[in-house]
Amino acid sequence: MATAPKAEPVDKRRLILDAAVWVFARRGFHHCRVSDVADEAGVAYGLVYHYFDSKEEILNTLFLERWQVMLDAIDEIDARDLPARDKLYAVAAFIIDSYRHNPDLMKVIIVEVTRAANSFGRLHLDRIREAYTGISDIVEAARAEGSFKSDIPSEFAAMCFYGAIEQLLTSWIFEVLPRTEEEFERAKELVVEAICGGLESAGTSQPATSA
Repeated sequence: MATAPKAEPVDKRRLILDAAVWVFARRGFHHCRVSDVADEAGVAYGLVYHYFDSKEEILNTLFLERWQVMLDAIDEIDARDLPARDKLYAVAAFIIDSYRHNPDLMKVIIVEVTRAANSFGRLHLDRIREAYTGISDIVEAARAEGSFKSDIPSEFAAMCFYGAIEQLLTSWIFEVLPRTEEEFERAKELVVEAICGGLESAGTSQPATSA
């Protein structure tokens, strides 16, 4: 008689993190308790503390995991043999698609971390700056080859580029802009055109292509 296949063990740590995303996104980090996360995950209160020392550690873990994915993506995009505009389009597409596919997690990262200047944002400031540096490197290479203007500092351009994308995400989070597939795709093109249109030297402007 055939035996039933063994069920895959449940990753309780991942279950807790996923539950925390749902709870933090809907109630706000400062308005919920560890017990709320445990209830949502369907685990005992004490099990949360088996994996995490505090609610703060859960949020730190969520941020650091997702932020590293983005940093890796920026590095991979920069390594491609593409014009700077197409690289920046790919970065914008990655971040916007991250929101499209997991809006709760991106809401938690933006509202509770990157915009929390006096708490988690300050704690992770060096890590946050790594994203600006990655974008700045793309711009700097284009400045060096002459396709971007040399009188606009790459660090300033990177802040404008990422800031524009973050403001888009914030507008979707707070439902200021419509959240449709068409709007997401259009936003990728508009943010790149808005920034690159001011960066590119005369004669180098061209539409970005999906990379």
